[in-house]
Amino acid sequence: RGFEWIDLSDWESSVISFLRKDKNSENYIIVVCNFTPVPRYNYKVGSPFGGNWQEVLNSDAVDYGGSGCGNSGVAVAEAVPCHGRPYSFSLTLPPLGILFLKKS
Repeated sequence: RGFEWIDLSDWESSVISFLRKDKNSENYIIVVCNFTPVPRYNYKVGSPFGGNWQEVLNSDAVDYGGSGCGNSGVAVAEAVPCHGRPYSFSLTLPPLGILFLKKS
């Protein structure tokens, strides 16, 4: 109950995304992984909810010795359906990086 794939089929871009949630379905984390050394700009990822999501982890952050490529700490999910979900993000995915987004 705590895991759902968002997209595991984008083998051409080497990107996967999934959703984690607590047992009461009150807290959500969206995880997006880019397994290439190329940043992905305006990358669409489906979301169950609209509004602001905090970028709680960016493995490419300067704090971790990375380049700082990302979404400036926040991503906004808009009412544009994607991956079978009613909302979506247009994200900047860091190279060889992982993003954790939490609904704020």
